[in-house]
Amino acid sequence: MTALPLRAYSLGDSAVTIAFGTERSAQLLQRIQATARSLEKAQLPHVEDIVPAYLALTVFYDPIHTTYGEISAKLLEACAAATLPISELVKPRHHVIPVRYDGMDLEAVATATGLSTDDVVARHTARKYSVDLLGFVPGFAYLSELERSLQLPRRPEPRPRVTAGSVAIAAAQTAVYPLDTPGGWHIIGRTDTVMFDPAREPPALLRAGDTVQFQSVA
Repeated sequence: MTALPLRAYSLGDSAVTIAFGTERSAQLLQRIQATARSLEKAQLPHVEDIVPAYLALTVFYDPIHTTYGEISAKLLEACAAATLPISELVKPRHHVIPVRYDGMDLEAVATATGLSTDDVVARHTARKYSVDLLGFVPGFAYLSELERSLQLPRRPEPRPRVTAGSVAIAAAQTAVYPLDTPGGWHIIGRTDTVMFDPAREPPALLRAGDTVQFQSVA
């Protein structure tokens, strides 16, 4: 991990991005997740949303009641002071997600990896995955680390529509599509678990720092 001084960048007229480093690592991600939780607990005035990512976190604020200079200075100070590990800020939750492994790409994944479909399922369900972050669309959680034998590049052509509940893999990650959206990951199964519900509090089932295990069901 490359340790760099924290730096603030303007993102439009109502957001600040705080950069933590230049190289992805589990340690850096945990630091950013912990800092995001710390900022949530601090309840800084005029902060509307906090979005952690792999190398940075972005804070959306109310530009009517504060300026970029004021909020960025407060955020840099708060981020620098955030030293608690994420385990002390919020207790990670573990989720078991039932999956019917009948995805349209399961056979192709088995062929590409040189495994049987049963082996693909067994290896996908054997791991406990970490929720790195949410992005792409509301409730879409990037889960890692996918076993190396299952790692494949994304499909050369994304599908214009992937149905909500589709369980998919790409590169070193796996995920569940929370909404009907375009998508270029390999679909290996489907679940009835609702990943995002705007009427629920919180709307997204998963949050950064949680863990997930998939369970094969008929």
